[in-house]
Amino acid sequence: MQNIIALILGGGKGTRLYPLTKYRSKPAVPLAGQYRIIDIPISNCINSGIRRMFVITQFNSKSLNHHINHTYRFDIYGGMFVDILAAEQTMESQDWYQGTADAVRRNIRYLEDYADCDLVLILSGDQLYRMDFSKLVAVHRESQAEMTLACLPVTEQKATGFGILKVAQRDNAMRIVDFVEKPKDESRLKYLACTREELEALGFHDPERNYLASMGIYLFDKKVLIEELRKDKSEDFGQHVIPKLITTRRVSPFLFNGYWEDIGTIASFHQANLALVAENPPFKLYTPEAPLYTNPRFLPPAYLDGCDIDKALIADGAIVMGGFLRNSIVGLRTLIQRNVTLQNTVVLGADYYEPLELRSPKAGHIPMGIGEHSIIKNAIIDKNARIGRHVRLENLKKLDYFDDPKCPGVYIRDGIIVIEKNATVPDFYEL
Repeated sequence: MQNIIALILGGGKGTRLYPLTKYRSKPAVPLAGQYRIIDIPISNCINSGIRRMFVITQFNSKSLNHHINHTYRFDIYGGMFVDILAAEQTMESQDWYQGTADAVRRNIRYLEDYADCDLVLILSGDQLYRMDFSKLVAVHRESQAEMTLACLPVTEQKATGFGILKVAQRDNAMRIVDFVEKPKDESRLKYLACTREELEALGFHDPERNYLASMGIYLFDKKVLIEELRKDKSEDFGQHVIPKLITTRRVSPFLFNGYWEDIGTIASFHQANLALVAENPPFKLYTPEAPLYTNPRFLPPAYLDGCDIDKALIADGAIVMGGFLRNSIVGLRTLIQRNVTLQNTVVLGADYYEPLELRSPKAGHIPMGIGEHSIIKNAIIDKNARIGRHVRLENLKKLDYFDDPKCPGVYIRDGIIVIEKNATVPDFYEL
């Protein structure tokens, strides 16, 4: 796997994940109490033996850059690296990246620097999954493909939300022969459905999930990728490049039948996090043969006192002084005062500890964390937030979308309460 370069796309503005992306890019959003979303693709690469990775960044990239620079430091003699390619003005272009293909095109010169690499793996920086990329490479080589696209089997009901592939047998291999982005027309949708024989040729046997959805994971022969991007100035892989490529190149599917989630909205982020605390979670954090890597912070163990806890993840350095926690995640350094109720809630943690003398409420001061006797349900609490005493966050009016003009930093998105980073919620506040 040493002949592969991985390009991890840092994403756009992340408007659907706002306000979690108000101060950071999507890949830098905390996950599962102690990781960042970017740790997922990087860990998958490390566990697959991929030694050279570039992360292409653009919007709100300071937090992401800081995390990568302080986390992924390798032996200088081993040849492994994770380098950041920030958007920059050059003699060829003065603009921001216009899409996924444009972002890769404008960094071609870095790919050309590595003559010993003949494959380029392009990944998204905002997905939750665990994949052994060596299996993707094996399919690519065995089928003599010039590009291989990872795909996920989905039902007809879900197919309209994805780019859907049409496959067929060509020159003794399965090839992608058509690609439609989010098909809505019923006749077009029926045409894209896989037959039982096509599914079995890909090693899959569930006729209910007979549509192949693009995962946004692409493996290219480096020479082909460079030639196509220089020839075609299209901006996006899914909408532009791939539909053209399948008519002129050997493009093969790689079927992935594991857990995969695009963490692109507040609802999907909330759901993906809470799924991790299930008795049999679809994505398992406790997988020793394929661990998740992140920044080693050297924090003390979590401290719990008088707590009633069921199905929760409590990160290092958290202090929970008592309360009722159900189906929730408590992030790094979180301070929870006594008699607090958390239910279906994700607390992203804190970047630092306040001094001991500031951890108790005083006149004009609300400590970082969650104050005593507060009730919080179906919420996301971003880093360094200050939640006062006797606060009730339950979305009592069942709103789907709301910005509170009286309390800046308090939002409802997709029916989920979101408290933005560094926000302060006063004592006795109700929503």
